[in-house]
Formats: sequence, structure tokens, C-alpha cells
Amino acid sequence: MTHEINETHDPNINSWVESANTSDTDFPIQNLPFGVFRQHDSNAAARVGIVIGTEIFDVAKAYDDGLLDDFTTPAVQVVLDCKQTSLNKMMTRDKEHLSAFRLSVSRLLRSDAGHSAERLAALRLCMVGMDNADVLLTAEIGDYTDFYCSIFHATNVGSMFRPDNPLLPNYKYIPIGYHGRGSSIVVSGTNIKRPHGQIRPDAEQPPVYAACKNLDYEMEVGFFIGTGNELGETIPLERAEEHIFGACLVNDWSARDMQSWEYQPLGPFLAKSFATSVSPYVVTMEALAPFRVPAFERDAEDPRPLPYLASEANQTGGGINLELEVYLSSSRMRESDIAPVKLSTSNLRDLYWTPAQMLVHHASNGCNLQAGDLFASGTVSGKEKSERGCLLELTWRGSEPLTLPNGEERRFLNDGDEVIMRGRCSREGYKSIGFGECRGIVTPAA
Repeated sequence: MTHEINETHDPNINSWVESANTSDTDFPIQNLPFGVFRQHDSNAAARVGIVIGTEIFDVAKAYDDGLLDDFTTPAVQVVLDCKQTSLNKMMTRDKEHLSAFRLSVSRLLRSDAGHSAERLAALRLCMVGMDNADVLLTAEIGDYTDFYCSIFHATNVGSMFRPDNPLLPNYKYIPIGYHGRGSSIVVSGTNIKRPHGQIRPDAEQPPVYAACKNLDYEMEVGFFIGTGNELGETIPLERAEEHIFGACLVNDWSARDMQSWEYQPLGPFLAKSFATSVSPYVVTMEALAPFRVPAFERDAEDPRPLPYLASEANQTGGGINLELEVYLSSSRMRESDIAPVKLSTSNLRDLYWTPAQMLVHHASNGCNLQAGDLFASGTVSGKEKSERGCLLELTWRGSEPLTLPNGEERRFLNDGDEVIMRGRCSREGYKSIGFGECRGIVTPAA
């Protein structure tokens, strides 16, 4: 069901791109995520590139310059997709074509590739520094679905509103989710305007229309659909990951005071649809192969997943060991050159439902998923307070405020606050890979 470990994961490989060989890089040659970029001071259209170290490999330029002659035919078909302004076409390629492309790029960028001095000089001209490029949304996202797959998050939130019954009866049977808003998904670095909406600050009075006061973030991981399914068709669990192209970081910004008023009976609506931030690079499922782990170990008294959500392969390797961190930097901290403060560390392996189970359940009624669609994990939280993936949990609905390094307190986000999310996969015997950052600064309501 998952990708096999192969020579592209060899921890001993280095690259002639020197910045890819440092111990702290998110983007060693073992990663090779995709991004969509536009070079500064250039009339060229946006196009797909491969991120390595602090550089973006302009694959289309390398092809046009005749530097990819040794690529196999399947790999060249993917190369041509790099001339597109989004990853959508590439996402529909067969797993074999994408793997052939990844292998060819890996061999091209290795330090022992044996390039002549002339060819290496030409290849270096196909590298664009990250600081010399604008990164854009990687895909045309037609639909966005957000799940609720951390049992620790669900239990914490449920405890605030239903202390005697935190989890509803369906939680351990169904990967709970809701349909979000694809049009308001923005790339990392985009400012987030504080939304307006109905809130009810006084339970004895009618609601008012006002700027959100309890603005929050949610640390999530997103997965892009590659090959979709036809309307009316389902996706079997053993083939689910053939339909997932890759992963990114997601901040599902949330207006908690709006949410608490509007969510009954149909769930999130305007409290979520105003903005969702995603990191600018997509880490492929093949790159994640060394970091697969067993699915979450359920309590003995928990119900077993229904047959369409159960398989031995998913149980033994459906999880992903991805450590997630959230940092906060207030405007006053930045003015005083105080480094962002870490708020939490959690891990995707603690999800109650795996990405494959989310996808399978999503299509289980015949819903047709399409290339570029995004689905997210929901807030990723762990058992400990230090592992809570949003302020709603960390401050326990504002009753336990956080103290920042400069003495400021936070129950929820203030204007000027920047939320920074990071993700990294590690395993002994393999090179660590990262996801880059997902950032956003809160700006005042209109």
C-alpha cells in the first residue's frame, strides 16, 4: 500500500548543491519536494520546481537547455508537467512515472553524478535561490476537506463543552470531517485578516456582529489527491495511497467565538472559511517511505474499524512519524529581536485515523475526489499539555493564559501575532527531511 524504500532514500548520498548537505536542512537530496515558483525580476511564467537545500531546481529550464537527455521516457513525461503553473497535471501521473522522475532527478543532483565541468556549470544556471523567488500555491485546489482525527484533541475540546461525555458515539467508528472552503486557502506568508461574524459574548443577550476576539490556529497536516475516482466509485483501503500525491503543513485558522455560536447543529462554517494557510512545498509520499509507522494503537475496549477501514497493511504501516512544532512571535517580540517562542510539539503518528482511512471514508459514499483536492488531518495533539496543537487547548478556552518571553499574555491571538509551523521526519539510519514552514501574521479586522 505504501511506497518501498529505494536508492533515493540512501542516507549516504550527497548533492553538488552544497546547501542540501547541511545537517539542519529540511531539503536534502533525500527529500526533493515540489513547489510552484516565479523568479524575481523575470518575465517567465510561474512553473513547477524541485526544492533542494536553499535552491529551487528549474526543471523546465534544464529540459529546454538539453540537460536531461539521460532521463527515461516515463521521467520525461513528468518533466513536461513542470512547465505548468500548478501541480495538478503532474498529480494525475502513475506512481511508476513519478518514481522514475524522482530517481532521475536524484541521480542528476548527486555529488558523484560524474558531470563534466561544463555540464555542471549549465545545471547550476538552472538553480534559483529561494530568496530570489516568489512561492505560490502548489495546486488549483477544487475542494478542501478538514478531518478531526486526533482523539486527544477531540477529547480535550469535548471536555470543555461536554465534561461528562467528551467523545460523541460515532467518533471511534467514523473519521469525522467537514467540507471546507478551497477558495480561501492561501500560501504561507500571506497575512490573515481578523474576520467578522456573529458572536455571543453574553449568554443572556442576543448575538452581535463584530470582529472575532478569540482567533486561533490549528496545527494540521494536509494531503493532496493525485489520481481521483469516478462519481459513484469507492476506493479500497489497499489502494488508497495510490490516490495521495503528497503532504504539506496546514494552519486551519479558527474564530472560536464565532464557532461556538454557529456550530450547532451542522458544524463549522464561517468560523473556518475565512482563511487556511498551507506550506509552499509538497513532500511526496515516496519521500516519506522511511518514516512510516504503525497506525495508532487503540485501547483494547475500543471498537475495531469496520471492514472497509481495516487492513493489516494499514495497521502495520499506515501512520507517519512526523514531528510538528508551533511557534509564536508577537509584534513586540519582533521589535525587540526576541526569537519566536515554541508553543507545542506534537506528532502525526498519534492520529486515531490514518491518512488512508480518511481518504477511503471520504470516497465511501461514491464522492468523486479530483486531482488537487486537499484534505487535512484536523488539529494534531498528543497526550501532554505541551503537545496541544491549538490555543483553545493550550489555554483551556482562555482560562489558563500563556506567558510569552517578554511578559505578554495570550489566551488567543492578538493582531500582529505571527504563527509559525514546522514539520520534520526523522528515523535512525536515514536522513531527516522537513516540510519547511507555514507562516501567517494576523492583521486587524477591516
